[in-house]
Amino acid sequence: MSTAAEHRRGTAAAAVLGAVLRHGPVARSTIARLAGLSPAAVTRNCAALVDLGLLTERAGPVPYQGIGRPHVPLDIETERHIVAGVHVAHEYCTLALMDLRGHVRARLRVPHRRPDDPVEVLTTAADHLVRLHAERLPGHVPLGLGVAAGGWIDTEEGVLVEHASLGWRDVPVRELLASRTGLPVLVDSHARALAQAEQLFGAAGHRESLVHLFVGNVVDAAIVTGGTTHRGARSAAGGIAHLALGDPAIRCGCGRNGCLEATLSDRAWARRAHRAGVIDRPSIADLGEAAVRGCGRATALLVERARMAARAAALLFDIVNPDVLVVTELGVIRLPECVAALRAEVTATSRVCPSASAVMASSFGEDVLGVAAGAVQLNALYADPLSIRSPIRLGV
Repeated sequence: MSTAAEHRRGTAAAAVLGAVLRHGPVARSTIARLAGLSPAAVTRNCAALVDLGLLTERAGPVPYQGIGRPHVPLDIETERHIVAGVHVAHEYCTLALMDLRGHVRARLRVPHRRPDDPVEVLTTAADHLVRLHAERLPGHVPLGLGVAAGGWIDTEEGVLVEHASLGWRDVPVRELLASRTGLPVLVDSHARALAQAEQLFGAAGHRESLVHLFVGNVVDAAIVTGGTTHRGARSAAGGIAHLALGDPAIRCGCGRNGCLEATLSDRAWARRAHRAGVIDRPSIADLGEAAVRGCGRATALLVERARMAARAAALLFDIVNPDVLVVTELGVIRLPECVAALRAEVTATSRVCPSASAVMASSFGEDVLGVAAGAVQLNALYADPLSIRSPIRLGV
C-alpha cells in the first residue's frame, strides 16, 4: 500500500474511532454520516478496529428509526486493552492505568526517594507500574506508556529538556522507560496532554481552538488551534513560567523578580499559607484540605490564587481568542468559589472573552495527573489507530 493510501486509511479509521468515542454505542449507518465516509469505508474500518480490539459490538441490537433491519451498535472496547501512564511531579509520580474511554481504572502515587536522581525516580515508577498492572488489571493488555510532566518536553526525541523545580536537564525519559517496561513510550508536557484529553474526553468537547493553563509546581500552558496542538521548535511552546505577571517582590530562580511561576507555584503558595499560619506545614495539599473542610482563610488564599491565575489566563485568551479556556489548578478543581473567581476575573480582564461559559475548570478532577499521563498515549491512538503494534506484556 502506498504512503498516501496508508495515510487516507489511517485518517478514515481515526474518523470512525472518534465518532464512536463521542457518540457510541452507535450503528454503522450513523457512523458513516458522522464521519463523512461511505458505508463501504465504514464497514471496512469498523472490521479492522474490531480486529484490533479497539471497537466492540454491543449486545442487543437497536432498530434504526423504528423500521428496517435492526442495527448492532458499536462502542469503544474498554475490557481488553489499557494504556499506562506516569506523571512526574515535584514530590511524587502518579501512576495510572486507563481504559480507551479515558477512565482511570487504577491509580497509585509513588513519592520520590531521591528527587535529584531522574534514573532512580523513573525506574522506581516503572517497577511500581508493573506491579500495579499485575495486581489490579492483569487481564487487560497495555498498548503503551504515556509520560507527562511540566516544563520543557521534547516530544519527538522523548527527552525532558528542563524541569526547573526538580532540577532535571536532558533526561532521556522514553529510552529509560521503554527499556524498563518493554512498552512503546510517548512523552509530552502535561499541559498539552490535558488540552488534547479535554478535546477527546472532556467537557470542552471536540473544539477547534482551546487554551489550557496548568498551575502546579510548574506553571505552563498549551494552545490548540485548528484542532492541532501548537508545539514550536523542540516542542518548547507554552512556556509561560517567566512571564512578568507575578509579585514583583518575589525573586525567581532565574534571577529576575516577578515571574509568574515564582509567585503562583504550589510550593510558593504553600509557603505563603504556612507563613500566615493557615496550615501547619508548607503543603498545597494541606491548604486544599483545609479549604474543603471549611477554613475561611484557606479558601480566601485559594480564591486569591485563582484570581492571579485568571490574569494570566485572560492574557492568553486575548492572544489566542480560543473557543474555550480550561484551567487546571487545585482550588479551581476542588472549590466552586475558585471557579467563580476565575471566571469573574477572566471576563473582567479579557477584552475578547465572550462570557463566563468560555472559561472552564479541568474535566478530570482529582484524576487529572493520571489522565495527563495516559492521555499522551490515548491522543496518539485516536489520531492513528491503525498504527498500534502488537501489544506485549508490561514488564517483559
